[in-house]
Amino acid sequence: MLLSVNVFVSLDGVMQGPGSPDEDRSGGFERGGWLVPHASAETNKVVEGWFREADAFLFGRTSYHLLGGHWPKVTAADDLIATKLNTLPKYVVSRTLSDREADWSPTTVLRDDIVEDVRRLKELPGKELQVHGSWKLVQVLHEAGLVDLYRLLQYPVVVGTGKRLFPDGSTPSAFAISEEIGRVLPGGVVSLTLTPTNLGVISAGAYAVEGGRSTTVLD
Repeated sequence: MLLSVNVFVSLDGVMQGPGSPDEDRSGGFERGGWLVPHASAETNKVVEGWFREADAFLFGRTSYHLLGGHWPKVTAADDLIATKLNTLPKYVVSRTLSDREADWSPTTVLRDDIVEDVRRLKELPGKELQVHGSWKLVQVLHEAGLVDLYRLLQYPVVVGTGKRLFPDGSTPSAFAISEEIGRVLPGGVVSLTLTPTNLGVISAGAYAVEGGRSTTVLD
């Protein structure tokens, strides 16, 4: 399976608490719910497209409990997202969560070597092992070079504080953008699909003047 990270981000890269003021107040965050005024039928359609590719899910503990507190209550048979989340295998990373507490069936708790566990999961048959939310877990997966695909919905708002998808100190990385999938939705939300191309290395260059013209010079 490919490992995909699927997240909502602001213009300044914040992914904390997009769906509700009380979704994630850790670190004193008080600006939750910033996504909701910009949600639309078009953004919902994009997210449904993400979930169509899922054959399993991987969560951090906080996102597991957050989503697990909502989606089992959605019982409409034609709700694609609820059907996927409530029926497909789920893996939650936690050293303290008991099997009894991981009651959003079917769920397996990963407690030991997370990087090796995820490598093993990626070898299973299927289309995608999907991560949604799970900020701390995304950092671990990025640093280990395990993410095959990033899908972002970037909303036209600057939150100004909170957990960012790539915080200061992240390993530098370059990405290829899938132009046939990337687009601007009504209301200014940008849908992006990014494939990592280099982890730990980014290209650099400079502007110079040659023959009276400004030109780029790459290292």
